[in-house]
Amino acid sequence: MRARGYDIDSPRGGGKTKLAEDAGVHRAAVTRLLQRQSMPDLDTMRGLARALGVPVRDVLIRSGRLTEEDLPEAPAPPAVPSPDAALSAEQAAAALGIPEHLRSAFVQITEQLRVGAAAPSPDDEVGEQARS
Repeated sequence: MRARGYDIDSPRGGGKTKLAEDAGVHRAAVTRLLQRQSMPDLDTMRGLARALGVPVRDVLIRSGRLTEEDLPEAPAPPAVPSPDAALSAEQAAAALGIPEHLRSAFVQITEQLRVGAAAPSPDDEVGEQARS
């Protein structure tokens, strides 16, 4: 709270009131939390997290009510290549969750389609012959 600029130490600093306003909760809820007199409900936690710009998980852990073991972080999502980077057929199969026993068929068909897209179509050849 202090790191976010809320003066929660001074009785007349207005930090508790400002935090309560920003979080959309009663000032008394902030005071009780700081004095460890009560555990805020989930809506209050959400409001505080939003006002402080931190995940609710961090608020719960910093409050001392839960530990990091109680709330393990979710695994990082798989890396997504930039839109400019082309995926290999193998990478596409993995990203799409193609089962292992079907991947070789997926890769083969994908490569045929990719090579076919690069080759001139019969319509292109007819148009070229007509122009000659």
